Amino acid sequence: MNFLGDTVVAFPGRKPQQIGFTREELTRILDLYGRMVAAGQWRDYAMDFTRDVAVFAAFRRAAERPQARIEKRPELRNKQGMWTLVGEHGQVLKRGHELPGVIAPMERRLLKAIDS
Repeated sequence: MNFLGDTVVAFPGRKPQQIGFTREELTRILDLYGRMVAAGQWRDYAMDFTRDVAVFAAFRRAAERPQARIEKRPELRNKQGMWTLVGEHGQVLKRGHELPGVIAPMERRLLKAIDS
């Protein structure tokens, strides 16, 4: 059995026909999405799985551009990191090798200072 990161390759020697999220990755992303919905920041999401990239896009409203996109590109694993956080206007906010570090800027939005 060949392994690519946490993914089992069904037919060794072939490229996968579609990139996807592992259960742990999707759980982490949906946990962030749920907290952002509870905070009133996001209201909708979309996922896209292609041969080269898996994308999770979060929207304030369904009819506009996504406020944030989390992209997984395994071919960049050994270069800049396979995870990318893309902002509303297409700017790259963060790149990295680990998902928690890449989504940290979005999680910081949920923190609020409390006066004691």
